[in-house]
Amino acid sequence: MQILQTMLLYVVPFVIVIGAVITIHELGHFLAARALGTKIDRFAIGFGRAIAEWTDKHGVEWRIGWIPIGGYVRFAGDDNAASIPDAEDLKAMRAQLIAEGRSTEINRYFHFKPIWQRAIIVAAGPVSNFLLAITIFAALLLAFGEPIGTSVDAVRPGSPGEQAGFKVGDVILSVDGRKLENFEALTNKVILSSDTPMTVVVQRGDQQVTLIATPRRKVIYDKLNRPQNLGELGLTHVGGRDAASVRHFNVPQAIAGGVKRTLDTISTTITYVGRLIAGREKADQLAGPLGMAQLSGDLARHAADLSPDMRTFVVNGLLTIVELIGIISVGIGFMNLLPVPVLDGGHLLFYAYEAVARRPLAAKVQAAGYRVGLALVLGLMLFATWNDLQRLHVFNLFNRLSS
Repeated sequence: MQILQTMLLYVVPFVIVIGAVITIHELGHFLAARALGTKIDRFAIGFGRAIAEWTDKHGVEWRIGWIPIGGYVRFAGDDNAASIPDAEDLKAMRAQLIAEGRSTEINRYFHFKPIWQRAIIVAAGPVSNFLLAITIFAALLLAFGEPIGTSVDAVRPGSPGEQAGFKVGDVILSVDGRKLENFEALTNKVILSSDTPMTVVVQRGDQQVTLIATPRRKVIYDKLNRPQNLGELGLTHVGGRDAASVRHFNVPQAIAGGVKRTLDTISTTITYVGRLIAGREKADQLAGPLGMAQLSGDLARHAADLSPDMRTFVVNGLLTIVELIGIISVGIGFMNLLPVPVLDGGHLLFYAYEAVARRPLAAKVQAAGYRVGLALVLGLMLFATWNDLQRLHVFNLFNRLSS
């Protein structure tokens, strides 16, 4: 029974979230390629032995692997997973197509496409992830609205907020010149601003007061009761539960809100990466597959704890999974646009060079870049997995078993 519960709360949500994000990403590549008349050999979701495969009327092999982490689109003529063309191979491929009387197919092969078409096909994957996130965020805003209100309802004694001069009843108007509409926006700003002074404008009675607040790093607990070592001010917002405390959206407003939340998520990611490189944040927030599985499972468990019956649990669980898909989709889209060979951004970088130099980068250089990029990505994944194991206290378990 315990194994079944673990499967339902951790494995199933994780597979749904990752499967949805990866499928949309690869569909972006696939649909762009199809629209531009590119010949496609295979569309695969997951790796390892196929648990299902079939071929459609266009000759595309559709494949679902039993390991649901990853996926790819293989274009005609690809001889490696990185889609790195070798000049000699391309020359031989062209000659073979002509010899077989299939010269009309040359323009359908990905590597013979104009640069701008290849760039569109490559960029379509991350763009699809962003569009998925915008759609999800917009739908949630349309259905449930968004909490509003930035009043300070409590100030913890001795906290950075008290030291900065915040008082109960203050209404926060802006932080570093950016207008705030809800307290969550303030929290998102504060958690990644440890030891960084912020200019905060508050409405106090009939006057506006400018305060300089410096968040302090502290172990705080999120709604899942997980410890997070992030910045905080010690301010609390309770807010109301009536209709006046929720902003409702029409369709255009919801779409705009979905775009804004997607851009805010990207901005937060860039801020974290920048502070990480500068040594102002710790890398323990990076998560790998195990961390994402734990997060999706913890969110499912939290939804179960808040649900009085099975119907409510199903609704809460689905909403939780859908929102998580949106958040992770933004992260996958952003990561794939990084200018690292083996990622989509690396291919776009090579195409930019080709457009400027009017010739492709030497195949040996591309292959070397691919190996370096692969090493970087694998190293990042290993580091993130190490963080996951630390969070799960796996090493403590091994110590107890060996003692």
